[in-house]
Amino acid sequence: MFNDIGALELVTIVVLAILVFGPDKLPKVIQDVSNVIRKIRSFSDSAKQDIRSELGPEFKDFEFEDLNPKTFIRKQLTENEDLKELRTSFDLRKELTDVTDAVNGKENPAAEAAATPVAGTGPDLLKKPAAPAPEPRTPFDADAT
Repeated sequence: MFNDIGALELVTIVVLAILVFGPDKLPKVIQDVSNVIRKIRSFSDSAKQDIRSELGPEFKDFEFEDLNPKTFIRKQLTENEDLKELRTSFDLRKELTDVTDAVNGKENPAAEAAATPVAGTGPDLLKKPAAPAPEPRTPFDADAT
């Protein structure tokens, strides 16, 4: 919960607590705060148990942490077999080198074989298209405007 508090911040909080509450009342305040935190935790645990019992046996392995969108997406990405297969079959590094080679004009044998057009497959997308013929311009009529 407080993972990002450093030593200087902690010392500052302790000094402020001593100044605000005084050294006489500080142990009592700390005890009261810890009791409140303990009660809140027990209340949330009992609420979780009540919700689990109301959901029924089909949700016995339900975890409330799965409701966090980040956790939910991570779980779905790691447990889905189709995504695992897709992730292992897709080599991003190879795809990027193929694209950069095509942009720089370098051809590797596999790309060259794939780039050779087969009859009836359509236009070659790697070749630069010819410039279109200029369209005739309509004459300008000053009286029409």
